Amino acid sequence: MKEPSLPGTSLQRACRLLVAFCALHLSATLLYYLAGSALGPPGSPEPPPRRPPPANLSLPLSRPPPPPSARPRPPHASPPPGPCPEPSPLLVGALHVEFSHPVNLEEVARINPEVKAGGRFAPKDCIALQKVAIIIPFRNREEHLKYWLYYLHPILQRQQLDYGVYVINQDGEEEFNRAKLLNIGFTEALKEYDYDCFVFSDVDLIPMDDRNTYKCYSQPRHLSVSMDKFGFRLPYNQYFGGVSALSKEQFTKINGFPNNYWGWGGEDDDIFNRLVFKGMGISRPDAVIGKCRMIRHSRDRKNEPNPERFDRIAHTRETMSSDGLNTLSYKVLRTDKYPLYTKITVDIGSPHS
Repeated sequence: MKEPSLPGTSLQRACRLLVAFCALHLSATLLYYLAGSALGPPGSPEPPPRRPPPANLSLPLSRPPPPPSARPRPPHASPPPGPCPEPSPLLVGALHVEFSHPVNLEEVARINPEVKAGGRFAPKDCIALQKVAIIIPFRNREEHLKYWLYYLHPILQRQQLDYGVYVINQDGEEEFNRAKLLNIGFTEALKEYDYDCFVFSDVDLIPMDDRNTYKCYSQPRHLSVSMDKFGFRLPYNQYFGGVSALSKEQFTKINGFPNNYWGWGGEDDDIFNRLVFKGMGISRPDAVIGKCRMIRHSRDRKNEPNPERFDRIAHTRETMSSDGLNTLSYKVLRTDKYPLYTKITVDIGSPHS
């Protein structure tokens, strides 16, 4: 027969089990604590390393610079100018030319502010197709020069030329020598700038149409083809006087102009002969665009008709290789840079020197 359990026995068993469970839990906690102390100081466990982000999400520390073409331009920058259009869009066509009112050069300079000292100009918004030196043989023609500057500077600017104006002034009282002064102008202008075209103009001739461009062509150009003096037509087919244009290559090919024509007349025909003998032709504008007016005047003193001109013209072929740029002699006495032109005063000797 089983003995009856004492009162409180079940309670004692439960307490023993609870004590045993607590002791076991305390032992496990103590062992875990001791194991953690051996790896590092308590309270500062080392954080696990972070996994790097995927390669396609990583960002570079610095971006490479964009290529030059992709870099934004400063707001003030503008593309470089291109070549000037041909023909110039600034041309107006036929002009009214008259000589009844006096000209003040200070006023002419004021209304042409883009013309620099020495009569130099180049367009700002495009690159001129040619660099043109305009050569004017000169002596005692101040009033004519004023009209020439008044009319020509606006025309030449509308033609969008890179140009300079050179007035070659013959010093002294010897016979006038137009062709030799033109040779000097060619030579002196090249000392200042790399001109590739030369326009040789009398000081008393004004174009009546700005479409008659003062530039050079593939053949030597005669620009004053329709003068009021001759009833707006050529006096004869070989006429090459007044205003003409030759490139640097064309001019040097004919050895320039003759130096031995003292007095009026003959040198234009000699120049025509030189061009023909070197296989070149003459180009001209039509009679409407080529119109020009001459300032009326009496013949200059010391510029009487040259009595030897016809004999010299007849021998151009024999003399052109020994009379021209290669035999040019002169002395520059002074060079003046005025607001609208460069004046070069020269001693060119005499017919007997």
